[in-house]
Amino acid sequence: MLLEVRGLKKSFCGTEVIHGADLLVEKGDVVAVIGPSGSGKTTLLRCLNFLEKADAGQLLFAGSTFDMAHISRREILNIRKRTAFVFQNYNLFLNKTARENITEGLVVGRGMPIRTADAKAQLLLERFGLGGREDAYPSELSGGQQQRVSIARALASEPDIIFFDEPTSALDPELTRQVLAILRQLAQEGMTMIVVTHELAFARSIANKVVFMEAGSVVEAGTAKTIFEHPEKERTAQFIKTLAVAAHN
Repeated sequence: MLLEVRGLKKSFCGTEVIHGADLLVEKGDVVAVIGPSGSGKTTLLRCLNFLEKADAGQLLFAGSTFDMAHISRREILNIRKRTAFVFQNYNLFLNKTARENITEGLVVGRGMPIRTADAKAQLLLERFGLGGREDAYPSELSGGQQQRVSIARALASEPDIIFFDEPTSALDPELTRQVLAILRQLAQEGMTMIVVTHELAFARSIANKVVFMEAGSVVEAGTAKTIFEHPEKERTAQFIKTLAVAAHN
């Protein structure tokens, strides 16, 4: 077991938006988190990387146990050194080039020599079809290119797990296919990932586990085959059917 969450709760302005969520992730898992808008998927993901601080919950990660509501800053920093987060809006430094967006965290956060960081960034940019765009700023890149830089930045730190928050939501269909192809490749290479997504066909094709959320609760979790073909909960079946119909229209 790489990561487990027990009883995660989160409130905003006195309103509880996550109601005791549980999650289990093994090394090599690709976990797709699906559900309607406003179900708490992104909040759950942000709590896992402490971009939001949970009000309650226990996190078991890489052999250590943490109280999510009373975790120290040092503990958070140590967890973040072993995880990475890919945002739906890319979250790149606008005043830095594609290469610098990748090397910044390696040099400043991890003390890597700049020459080593540059070489790693170059390999990742070429891998994702961005050779020759190393010195381009985010404003000079398409949405798909920016997201590929964001994924390259996440991989540069060699994390144990990557969290993806709707990585294709801001992209058109063609760029969506490009980014999804990268995620499929990472899955084939054994990268552990938790992906919040509305792309059910994609989730079905690469995820080995699926979590369905609604109204801040985990309604059902299981293998992709079970959730998509034989869900136990009627609400899960209804949601999947609704999105499948919408995709065909």
